[in-house]
Amino acid sequence: MSLTDSSGSDGRSLVHKVYEYLRDGIIEGELPPGTRLLERELSERLDVSRIPIREALPQLEAEGLITTLPRRGSMVTQLTLRDIDELFSVRTSLEVLAARLASGQAAERASALLSPAFARAELATDEGRQPEIAAANAAFHEAIVRLSGSRLLNSMMAPISARVRWLFRLTSDRDPGVLCTEHRELYEAICAGNTELAASLAFVHVERGRRPSLESLAGVLPAGTDPGEEDGLG
Repeated sequence: MSLTDSSGSDGRSLVHKVYEYLRDGIIEGELPPGTRLLERELSERLDVSRIPIREALPQLEAEGLITTLPRRGSMVTQLTLRDIDELFSVRTSLEVLAARLASGQAAERASALLSPAFARAELATDEGRQPEIAAANAAFHEAIVRLSGSRLLNSMMAPISARVRWLFRLTSDRDPGVLCTEHRELYEAICAGNTELAASLAFVHVERGRRPSLESLAGVLPAGTDPGEEDGLG
């Protein structure tokens, strides 16, 4: 395949295309954990020079999608159950804050930003389109963060958004109808400016997914080690 087109593109957009191709391949499972990302092979496959590949890899690493090891190069990260549990803990803090701040925005702005994202997720759910459901649900959560209006919160969430999308894809067997109902309740609370309700619904929504997600992935992902053990302290 080729990421270049007849209309041409500057270096920045080509880097972004390479980044999106690799990110989506990882999230959708086309590039499984442990897959080595060799610049030469990717350059030939995507019909681009090694430069945009070299520039895209650090962003993927910052998002936790790949790991770079000395003398071994870059490879797709092997998520563990510990990683998933930690991701839920971070989400319960940051996404609750996002819902609280988003509910303080003007109703017109909230509706304008959240309505398209929620409608997309609802339509995908109604039509049973996978993996569109997972991607649309993740986009809805990202829209709430943007609506918060907090630049710091947005910058904190940016590196983990791809891992949230990865999580949603890995746990796409969860009942989409239940998730859609919870999203609608959260959407309505934010648009109504009901701050405490929005924060409570966001907390319950995230926490409600922790146990079933860990249970469904128990036979898929390794358990992971204690951080102290990794550092030789355990």
